[in-house]
Amino acid sequence: MGKTRTRPPGATYSRVVPGASGRVLVVDDNKVIRQLIRVNLELEGIEVVTAADGAECLDVVHQVRPDVVTLDVVMPRLDGLRTAARLRADPRTRKLPLAIISACSQSEVESGLDVGVDAFLAKPFEPSELVQLVKDLLERGPQVGRHHQQQSGRDLHGASDSGAADRVEPAGHAPHAGQPGG
Repeated sequence: MGKTRTRPPGATYSRVVPGASGRVLVVDDNKVIRQLIRVNLELEGIEVVTAADGAECLDVVHQVRPDVVTLDVVMPRLDGLRTAARLRADPRTRKLPLAIISACSQSEVESGLDVGVDAFLAKPFEPSELVQLVKDLLERGPQVGRHHQQQSGRDLHGASDSGAADRVEPAGHAPHAGQPGG
């Protein structure tokens, strides 16, 4: 018995999205997570470029010129928090919106706030939470000192324009079945 096709051959989404509403640089050492984020954002019309760690991110960020950067915390060569600090120290990327997407501890959240990370999304995450977080950062554009934390489907805000944020205890939640973490 032969195979039948229900859709034309080829990719179901484009790597370069014509008329994209923004460009996101996704930095994560886990290829599956990079692809999961890529697919969900591209389905929403957002162009995605990926990097496997912080060192690669710093190598390509000026060529790619993203509107938003998402970072995992634990990565080889250069972790997400040190990458965020270097992006904030560079005048060309100082105001670039940065989001940490990671299963991070409260101390890592606080360290991220200290270096100027704008948003946090805990792994495992719902695709809709990811999309909303990125769209919010794209709409806000380049700003520093506003922080957005999303966990368990809730937004937790606390910030001042000086960059010092109120400390927010993350909401604990059980991992969703079948979703990767870390």
